[in-house]
Amino acid sequence: MTIRAGILGTGSAVPSQILSNADLEKMVETNDEWIVTRTGIRERRIAQPHEATSDFAIPASQRALEMAGVRPEEVDLIICATVTPDMMFPATACIIQDKIGATRAAAFDLSAACSGFLYGLSVAAGFIASGQYRYVLVVAADVLSRIVDYTDRSTAILFGDGAGAALVGPVEGDRGLLAFDLGADGSGGEFLSLPAGGSRMPASYASIDAHLHYLKMEGQETFKSAVKAMAASTEKVLERAGLKREDVDLMVPHQANIRIIEAARKRFGFDENKVVLTIHKYGNSSASSIAIALDESIRAGRAQPGHVLILVGFGAGLTWGAAALRL
Repeated sequence: MTIRAGILGTGSAVPSQILSNADLEKMVETNDEWIVTRTGIRERRIAQPHEATSDFAIPASQRALEMAGVRPEEVDLIICATVTPDMMFPATACIIQDKIGATRAAAFDLSAACSGFLYGLSVAAGFIASGQYRYVLVVAADVLSRIVDYTDRSTAILFGDGAGAALVGPVEGDRGLLAFDLGADGSGGEFLSLPAGGSRMPASYASIDAHLHYLKMEGQETFKSAVKAMAASTEKVLERAGLKREDVDLMVPHQANIRIIEAARKRFGFDENKVVLTIHKYGNSSASSIAIALDESIRAGRAQPGHVLILVGFGAGLTWGAAALRL
């Protein structure tokens, strides 16, 4: 009999430092009204110079384990979804493993940009369904402020830092992760990328002078692709789970841009009160945005046992995905 995986506990952590729209007005040519109207963002959390991705991933992981009532040494595998690891290697997942005391756990990083949490949940569910592992910790964490060019107003206003985690394990009855849809279109990779720093373009004086170690984005192309992919992925995952739109209690989308979220919501036909929004206070925190929004919804009592949730996101790659979940 196939073992169904579900989310047993969640946790999140964000930096204490706030970068408001008023702060950005002093850095680039922009203003609060312009940012809020076009993105829905009022502020975002930014890591201090001494803080790295694992510094937020670790407390998020500990809170997820605490909610689940599972000890660190019971964890079998840690998957860290990130595009801003502490360093190229060792994997940030290994750093998390050591710091939380998950001495039995295997560990690896996963790179799917803003879709990383969904990809990680899918991998975790597969390991559990196979019977190979019982408890898999999926951590989504990024410090995007390290790769944002704060002289480029088109991207400087969008991104923030943070981490979210979910402990995935076996569940009974009709609970659990009901279905997944994952996708990618590598031909659109140029729309959102970090050109330098890898083996194609290692660091040099020329790459640094050209600001190629900062993320680059073609906003209009990204917007169009995101709306289309998020709506289509939601349709597919509902069909695979045998659910109808009216069965859904909450939609937890990637917090990229309020216009993308609204366009996807309208195309799919969800009421506004069914959509979780955290973009106004955290901005786009990459893979962690869905995980943080999910954790806050559960802790606030908005997402309750028995509720059906749709998690959906889109990111660089291009990648996208959706998951149907009954808490």
